[in-house]
Amino acid sequence: MKLDDKHAGNESLVGKSQQYLGEKHGANEKPVTNGRGEDSVKEESNGKCDTARKSLNRYSWQEIQRHNQKDDQWLVIHRKVYDVTGWAKRHPGGHRVLNHYAGEDATDVFRAMHLKLDTVKLYLNPLLIGELAPEEPGQERNKNSQLVEDFQELRRTLEAMNMFKANWVFFFLHLAHILILETLAWLIVWHFGNGWLVTIFISFLLTISQMQSAFLQHDAGHCSMFTNPKWNHLMQKFLMSHLKGLSTKWWNHEHFQHHVKTNIYPKDPDINVGPLFLCHLQIYSPIPWAAS
Repeated sequence: MKLDDKHAGNESLVGKSQQYLGEKHGANEKPVTNGRGEDSVKEESNGKCDTARKSLNRYSWQEIQRHNQKDDQWLVIHRKVYDVTGWAKRHPGGHRVLNHYAGEDATDVFRAMHLKLDTVKLYLNPLLIGELAPEEPGQERNKNSQLVEDFQELRRTLEAMNMFKANWVFFFLHLAHILILETLAWLIVWHFGNGWLVTIFISFLLTISQMQSAFLQHDAGHCSMFTNPKWNHLMQKFLMSHLKGLSTKWWNHEHFQHHVKTNIYPKDPDINVGPLFLCHLQIYSPIPWAAS
């Protein structure tokens, strides 16, 4: 993300309060030029961006990593430092996702978890407090830089192959066979009653349809079906809340943490299964009762 992106007519977004941005900018709202000429607006925008860039404070990783508490959260995106402490509870993806990256570089996960980067930038700009010092690496010094580069190259390769472009025919057929199985199970009960043989048979139908609903709502929850996030959320609510009877908010709250910190204890709730199950002693060694 580049901070010198041109937002025509936006006056000092860096200095605006987050509440103002939340009220004034919808997901698809375009900045208003207030009747001024486009060239003059661009010149003003460029001048203010240059001023903001020159006045940015510079921080070392040692200082950034000290701000990793619930009441003090800094994170880094594309070498820019953001203070998200006061905004974390309003984060649409949940405050724990931001807390998990407090004091760390969040560049790659930021790119992976947001569809409309231009819209997200409007909410990032007021949180900007500085940038990494020139001599500092792009990520924490204890990270494997080669591994980070490999994943970034993998993403570029997948983007070049259009692997992130949804196949609507596939998703339509997936949804269609779920609805057919659900409808068929209901018709069988309505026509033949609820005897043992009927119950056993429709249990197979519903098992298949419910599992497929779980897979499809997973894709919708990740905004993989449509380009508009709202359509994805509506589809997820239909599949998860109406067909399966589960909470989409609960699932998103848990699953987003799993993807941003996969298999990292205790930040990944999917592996936080103690005390009933202990996956590996080394993972749970910080817990006294687990080590004993």
